[in-house]
Amino acid sequence: MNPTLRRLEDEFSRSLRGLTAPQTQLHPHRNPARWNICQITQHLLLTYSSTTSAIEARMAKGTPTRSRATLSQLIAQLFVIRLGLLPSRREAPPAVTPSANPAHPHPDGDALISAFSTALATMEELLERAEGHFTSTPCLSHFALGPLNIAQWRRFHLVHGRHHIRQITAIRREYRL
Repeated sequence: MNPTLRRLEDEFSRSLRGLTAPQTQLHPHRNPARWNICQITQHLLLTYSSTTSAIEARMAKGTPTRSRATLSQLIAQLFVIRLGLLPSRREAPPAVTPSANPAHPHPDGDALISAFSTALATMEELLERAEGHFTSTPCLSHFALGPLNIAQWRRFHLVHGRHHIRQITAIRREYRL
């Protein structure tokens, strides 16, 4: 696995290690409407699935995106991709919004780690193939960041994943887990 995504996998695994199934259902005390740990993980899994599907479709076409980044997208890329800063309190697109009632029985931390690792490995396998095909050319557009190359997609997923790891860590700290 690419070192960028390997780092993400390691950090995410550490954030969930040792959690029981009931603990993965905990919401932040201050705002119970915000996602619980299981929903955060589900959101990440949906983003990996979305990226995988979009890359598969782009590879089937055999050509990179023709989109050009707008000025606002270039600024967003600077903050997210280069500086590693993801804005807080943005609403997730519907396609990657987790279910309000996740699967039953509720998974524990180890089950979430396993699902996360599998989805990440699947996405990375496709990213490696796409990187061989598209090299460093922007190949696929992100809805907010515009056209990104494969290295930028990996960096986006690292920054995005770390954003949610901080949320998980905050929930764990709040409940002293």
